[in-house]
Order: sequence, then structure tokens, then C-alpha cells
Amino acid sequence: MAAPISVRGLVMADVTATAPPAAPSPAPSRLRSWFLAGQELRADKLGAYAQERPPEKAHSWWKVMCLTGVDYFSTLGYQPGIAALAAGVLSPIATIVLVALTLLGALPVYRRVAQESPHGQGSIAMLERLLTFWRGKLFVLVLLGFAATDFVITITLSAADAAAHAVENPAVAHLLEGGNLWITLGLIALLGVVFLVGFTEAIGIAVVLVGVYLLLNVVTIAVSFVHVFLEPHVVADWSTALVTQHGNPVMIVALALLIFPKLALGMSGFETGVAVMSHVKGDPTDTTERPAGRIRNTKKLLTAAAVTMSCFLVTSSLVTTWLIPQEEFADGGAASGRALAYLAHSYLGPVFGTVYDLSTIAILWFAGASAMAGLLNLIPRYLPRYGMAPEWASAARPLVLVITAIGFLVTWIFNADVNAQGGAYATGVLVLFSSACVAVTLAAHKAGQRRRTVAFAVITLIFFYTTALNVFERPDGVKIGGVFILVIVLVSLVSRVTRSFELRTTGVVLDARAEQFVRETARRQIRLVANEPDGGGAKEYQDKVGQIVSDNDLPRSGDVLFVEVTLTDPSDFESVIEAKGVVRPGGYRAITMEAPSVPNALAALLLHVRDVTGVPPHIYYEWTEGNPISNLLRFLLFGAGEVAPVTREILRRAEPDRSKRPHVHAG
Repeated sequence: MAAPISVRGLVMADVTATAPPAAPSPAPSRLRSWFLAGQELRADKLGAYAQERPPEKAHSWWKVMCLTGVDYFSTLGYQPGIAALAAGVLSPIATIVLVALTLLGALPVYRRVAQESPHGQGSIAMLERLLTFWRGKLFVLVLLGFAATDFVITITLSAADAAAHAVENPAVAHLLEGGNLWITLGLIALLGVVFLVGFTEAIGIAVVLVGVYLLLNVVTIAVSFVHVFLEPHVVADWSTALVTQHGNPVMIVALALLIFPKLALGMSGFETGVAVMSHVKGDPTDTTERPAGRIRNTKKLLTAAAVTMSCFLVTSSLVTTWLIPQEEFADGGAASGRALAYLAHSYLGPVFGTVYDLSTIAILWFAGASAMAGLLNLIPRYLPRYGMAPEWASAARPLVLVITAIGFLVTWIFNADVNAQGGAYATGVLVLFSSACVAVTLAAHKAGQRRRTVAFAVITLIFFYTTALNVFERPDGVKIGGVFILVIVLVSLVSRVTRSFELRTTGVVLDARAEQFVRETARRQIRLVANEPDGGGAKEYQDKVGQIVSDNDLPRSGDVLFVEVTLTDPSDFESVIEAKGVVRPGGYRAITMEAPSVPNALAALLLHVRDVTGVPPHIYYEWTEGNPISNLLRFLLFGAGEVAPVTREILRRAEPDRSKRPHVHAG
């Protein structure tokens, strides 16, 4: 296959055709260039013929684990308090159930996701590959809605909990009392400013924050266990309350199984762990197609993070349940949203407690950075490629402003309340887990792995149960997710309609024979005939030429090229056009192409022929029979319909200068 022709002037055999010089485009302002920086390297343009992003800087897996950990480990800031509030004395038992599901369910699922999507595409990309046409796009939009719920609520909930730690600190409580809302908004705004300036090296900061935070938690939990040892009655009091309130052990376990979905906040971070795979250092022998070292090290990352967090979840749940009075977990209580901080201040003094608060505020704020980075990676990967977002959505800075504004709105709606946002966060996390379970189950089935298919199917059912129970108990989560889905779908469909008249082509590639046809026709007037093959016999092409000559009153029928487009998936938006030259029966020459949209492909070919020959070509159509409105809908949904006027409109938008615009004829 020949390389794409990109020159404006081309010497063809015995004739030289030179394109007229293009009028210089006005230079964009410095502010606009800065604001839209990165748009040309968006993720949706990665492909065989597109420019790839610069290679990611690789790091040891344990360092990248810290980047994931700012989301995952930071939940210790609020998870024990939310668990105690939701489950009461059952909190440790429910937490053990949650840990079992993490290690035996979520971990194996995401290890498989890492294996199936080694470049950080995640479970959504796995499902996208399994589903085609519009149903696949709509399904991805729904998942993106829940992913947006997860990541946006991560930003707002983490900032709200960071504000709670600041306000509840005894040293400044009198100064910041009642300031949760404005502190939360300030932290979200600061996060937005950081990403606007340029968030270049997150991993080094994450390693420091996670290392300090986990060390402070180890000290706090260890000292708390010392106090439990010195006051053993707290364990006896807890076990007595457990039996008194919930009866025999069987009933306790049954209730824990019903309650543990409320603790799903402690499972966040797995999707982020896969999303940052591109930062994980692999083996020197790794290739783009087979990055075995990166996959192996990412599995280490996921396992180490899950085991570490599981240990912290169980131990923190025990000490907070044993040592903190239940009423302190309630709204307005000293341990509300900050159970471990309460113990740090109580047993290690105000200095250590303040250091703990500062560390917690920093990692919670940085958890928002992890979520922001996830959104900036996720949205450009899908929506612009679907044509379901404006072009500026592929640049980071405009998205940062949009996400920050949404964060402000969510914070204002929930009044920066950590507990009120827990349901929406858990819903987003669990839906992503459930979709990942479905993806790996289907992948195992497709690979013929029966035992793994059954095992993943069982895990899928458990996560479906967990998600359904969480939605039933806290329907506000699915309502918020539904709002995100509705907004994304509506904006996406409107954007798709408004962008349908773009060229939608990232490149045109002519093979050797197609180049030869173009060289031959460039010696005279370039006349292309759009044709939908119907049997492919010589008489079909002869009749077509005769009809075109008659309808358009052409002087002769010789030297025409047929152009034939085969539709691929019409729900796709952008594509690379590979044009091939073929000789049809009767010696008629044709250029064949495959594309998701007929008029867009034809318009791209016409402009490409004009650019390499310097002569605007002519293309001839038959008018399409039928209702114009239904034909327009056919174009929007299925890439066909009324081709002639749509081709002309696409050319009009792509080339404002009429003297340089290819000519469209219909008869």
C-alpha cells in the first residue's frame, strides 16, 4: 500500500500539476494556543496512520501504586467513619466481608482487565470491542456516565472530607467553624488551577504523600491497639452489644452480608490502577503488541494495593468501633468523616493529630487530582472519536474548567457533606466493577476458558447483588449517576448531529493503482461518478455512464472514474480512508473505499484529489428517491441517505473558497 499523498504539488508522468498556494490562516492567539494545547494529540486519534502521543515515562510498579493509592488509600480518611455509621457494631464483620470480596473478586477481575487492556484502556474499552454499532456506543456512554459519577464524586467527596479534617482540628476549629463549604470549593478550585498550569509529574508527589500518610496510619492504629490491650473491656463491651443487638453468629454473618455493600467506598482505585498502566515500567523485551513485563508488574501493583488496603480496612474498623463512642460518628460528631483522626488526636496529642490532619488533607486533595487525571484520560479517549463532543473536548484545559464547574455544582448541592455523597460514590464504583466483571467473563468465554468463565460469572453475580442492594438502600447514587448519563447522552447526540457535516477523516491513502488512475485523469478534466454497485456487470457501468452523460449534458463519456464506498460501522465517526484502484468488467476504472459514512468519505477523497493535482474535480450523482427528512435521518444514523446534497454541504464547510471547492453535480 502506498504512503499517504500529502504534497500540494505533484509531478505526474509527462504532466506537472501544481496546486495554487493556500491563503495563510490567521495565527491563533497565544492564549488560545495555550488553552487548547494537546488537542492535536488526543487519545482518539491513536491508530495506524495517526500521530501517537509521546511515550509515557515509565516508573517502578510500586511508585505507580502510590499514584493509584492517593485515591485508594485516601479512603481511610472517611471509610471507617462511614462504615461505623452505616453498620454500627457490625462494622468489623461487614468490613471483613468487603475485604474478602476485594481479594477474591475485584482483584482477580482487574488482574484480567490489565491483561486484556495493557495500554490503560480499562474495562470500558473491553466492552466496546465486544459490542458494535450504536448499541455499543450507547452502552459506553452509560458506563461513562457512571465513571463520571465515580470520578467527580471522588473529587468533591475527598475535598469535602479534607475540609472536615481542617474544620475539626482543635487548633483552628474556632477560626474555621462552619466553613466546610467554602474550604471545599477552595480546594476544588486549587485542583483546577494546578491542572490548568500543567500537571506534569504526579508520581513523585504521590510517593511522598502515600508514604507519609500510611506511616501515620500505622502509628495511629498501632497505638490504638495498645489502648485496646490496656482497656480489654472495650472488646467485651463490643461483643456483648453485637450478640444483644443481632442474636446468634449466623444472624450476625447474614446481616453483615446485607450491610457490606454500604462499605463499597473502600474498594475504589482499581479502575484507576488499570488506567495508569502506561506509566508502569516493563521489561526491555516488551513490545507494543506484547508488553508482558508491564502486565506482570501491573498485576503486582494491583495485588500489593489490595492486600495493603485490606489490612488497613480491617484494623481501622476494629479500633474505631472499639474505641469511639457510636454517637461521635453521627453528623456533627467529633468522629464524623474523620474516625482515625479522632484517635490520632485522642491518643497521640494535638501536635501529632495536626500532622495527621495535614497529611490527610493533602492526600484527600490529591485523590481529587487522581480522579481529575482519570477523567482527562477517559473523556478524550471516547467522546471525540464518536463525534460526541466538540473538538475542544480533546484538549485538557477546557475539560478542566468544565469538570471544576461540575465539582462546584455537586459540592453546593450536597453542601460539602461527606456522608451525603457516599451513596453516589459507591454506586459509581460498583457499576464500574460490575461492568469489568461482565467484560472479563465474556473475554474468558471467548477464549474458551470454562472454569474461569464460571468463576468470573459467580463474581459478576455477587457484584450485581452488591450494586442492586446499594441502589435500593441509597437510590440517590443511581439518581445522580442517571443525571450524569442523561447529560452525557444528550450532549453527545447533539454534538454528533452538529459535527456530522465535518470531513470526519484523519487521512486518505491511495494504493498504487488508484494513484495511477488519478495521474491519468489529471491530464484532462477530473470526472468522478459515485456508484453503488448492483451486480458489477459491464452493462451496469455502461448504463451508468450513459445516464450521467445524458443527465448532465456532458460532451463525451470517456475518461471517467467510478467511486464506490462500502459502509462499515456507521456509528463510528472518524476513520482513515484507504482507497484502492480496481478495473471493473468492460474496462471501467473504479476507486473503492470503506468508510462509516458515504458522503464524508467522498468529500474527503475529492479534497485529497484536488490537493495532489491542483485541479478541483467534478463528481456526479443520481438524486436519491424518497422523503428528504427520512434520507437525512438515514445519513445521521446509517451513513447513507441523500448523498449528493450532504457531500456538497461537507465540502462547503471544509473549503469556504468556491474557486477551490470540488464541483458536485446531481441529475
